[in-house]
Amino acid sequence: MTAAVFFGCAFIAFGPALALYIFTIATEPLRVIFLIIGKASEGLKSINPDETAPSMRLLAYVSGLGFGIMSGVFAFVNTLSDSLGPGTVGIHGDSPQFFLNSAFMTLVIILLHMFWGIIFFDGCEKKKWSALLVVLLTHLLVSALTFISPHYGINLMSTYIIMVLMGIWAFFVAGGSCRSLKLCLLCQDKDFLLFNQRSR
Repeated sequence: MTAAVFFGCAFIAFGPALALYIFTIATEPLRVIFLIIGKASEGLKSINPDETAPSMRLLAYVSGLGFGIMSGVFAFVNTLSDSLGPGTVGIHGDSPQFFLNSAFMTLVIILLHMFWGIIFFDGCEKKKWSALLVVLLTHLLVSALTFISPHYGINLMSTYIIMVLMGIWAFFVAGGSCRSLKLCLLCQDKDFLLFNQRSR
């Protein structure tokens, strides 16, 4: 049972982030390398002059997803290793759903970092200081909500509501529209992946 909990919680927490990485970032390994180095524009132009530089939206997306994965790993790795045993969760009146709740919380934190990154980069680029303040305050609010430990339902519901609102905001900030969402969901848009967008 411990292996099932370990792999189940690991896939809940990191599965969507891994899927986003595989389908939107790993298909362009050269861009990933230079985004990590931090010399994206100059490096890509020196190696391949025909290659367009990554857009700020792509940089925001990759940075946010990277920070989210790092945050999730640091927050969840000890809990995940404890799930392998010995199984002591719930003995002293704790919730028996602790590992599952932690996995869903890690998932929302990873996705929130991605959305915050997109909104934060856009706010810096367009000098929208209110957007930066909202990102900072929601980050503090989500962090404070984790202190409500025994009340996992309130904690998860509140953070998922914040995640949905930040996701909608990030979608429109990244250039999305209701029309593009409809085309994407109906598989009629060939360029809906973020890495296909042209740089601004």
